[in-house]
Order: sequence, then C-alpha cells, then structure tokens
Amino acid sequence: MSMMSDDLLSSACEVDVCGVLSMHALRLASETPSACSTGTTTMATIRISGCGFHCSNLPKHFFRDVRMDYQEIIAGTVGKDNTFGTCVGHVKSGPMSYARFSTDDRTGRIRGYVGSGAFTDDPLETFGGAGVVEIPQLQQLLHYICENGFEHHVCREFLHRCRNAP
Repeated sequence: MSMMSDDLLSSACEVDVCGVLSMHALRLASETPSACSTGTTTMATIRISGCGFHCSNLPKHFFRDVRMDYQEIIAGTVGKDNTFGTCVGHVKSGPMSYARFSTDDRTGRIRGYVGSGAFTDDPLETFGGAGVVEIPQLQQLLHYICENGFEHHVCREFLHRCRNAP
C-alpha cells in the first residue's frame, strides 16, 4: 500500500473505503501522495499537538528516514515472520492538510471535515511510521470527531500549492 500511495494510487488498510476516498481527494488537490493514519491520539504535554501515527503503510514520500521492518502490532497474533513489509521511520516536518469523509448510515449522507496544520520535528519514540502534528484548536477537533462518530483514521498530505492555484 505504501508503494501504491507513493505512486499516487491511493490505498488504505482495514477495508477503509471512505479513507481511500479521503486520500484520493487530497491527492487530487495536491498532486502528491497522501496517507491514512491514526488521528485521535494527543500528546499530554502540548494541547495543540498530536501524534500522526500508523503501523505503517505510509508512502515513502512522507518520511525523512525510513526502513522496512516487521509490523509490531499483529506480530504477536500471526507471527513476526508473517508481518514483514512495514515502513518504519519519522515523518518529515512541513505544513500538511487533513481530511476525513465518511458515510452516515442513519441519514444516508456523506459527511466530513478538513483542515490544515503541520508535521513538526519533535521527537516521538514509537514504532511504525510516526510524526508529531500541530493542529490549531486540536482539542475542539477531537471533540467534533468523537461526538460525530468519525473513524480514528484521518488522511493527510503535505500541503503544497495546487498546480492550478493562483
């Protein structure tokens, strides 16, 4: 999935069809790879920072350093030798935008949210592909996500000027 996303073929794990839709919208807007990662983890020390983390199929485009390794979350279940292929590394810093579109089964509508922030150079000791994100009014965004039943994955891309923008 990492290689496909890096080649601008959006793909997301966990049969996340709406996640792929969100990635594709960001990819079309930026003409760069997008990624789906956990978006509901905050860092207690800084109220506007969170953890952009995945265990990880992030595209190589996202990393300042990356290596292939074993997927630590499911290795205990399926065996370490069955999990090779995870991208492990730190996400590079820079401005980013995010989006999440989902279906509302009760109303039969598609809904979503979008915004912008930045990946920082702050250290983050974990596994998979990870980076610290700064998002203005992050706590309000997290309340909105939880109160409206959005999934824990949010799609991100590095904020680049769109080709057709002034």
